[in-house]
Amino acid sequence: MKRVKDMVAEANAVIDHAPAAELLALHGAEGVTFVDLRDPRELEREGMIPGAFHCPRGMLEFWIDPESPYAKPQFQTGNRIVFYCASGWRSALSAKLAQEMGLEKVMHITDGFSGWKAAGGPVGEKPHKTA
Repeated sequence: MKRVKDMVAEANAVIDHAPAAELLALHGAEGVTFVDLRDPRELEREGMIPGAFHCPRGMLEFWIDPESPYAKPQFQTGNRIVFYCASGWRSALSAKLAQEMGLEKVMHITDGFSGWKAAGGPVGEKPHKTA
């Protein structure tokens, strides 16, 4: 059986990544989109990076593919995409997948949202949809 920790290590070997403390300067920068991959319950409980786009991990492939009926424009901008999850495992796998699907400027936060908070990064509430 292939182990998740090995898959994460393989992903980190072929994608750009850095700890949150090094990526704080990208927050709010033009041409950069932060993508939160966590479960909606995690966002409700812990908040998220202000301005980040929420993409549940289970929808990633469908939202990236421009030919999918579920494609999202956030993945078609050509922006640098900075994926993050709670601790950097889901985001490593997601960044590798996005790169394999043809997105060129992808990376992830190695220590995840927990690292972001520890580095003093801004945290906001999950945006609520209006009816």
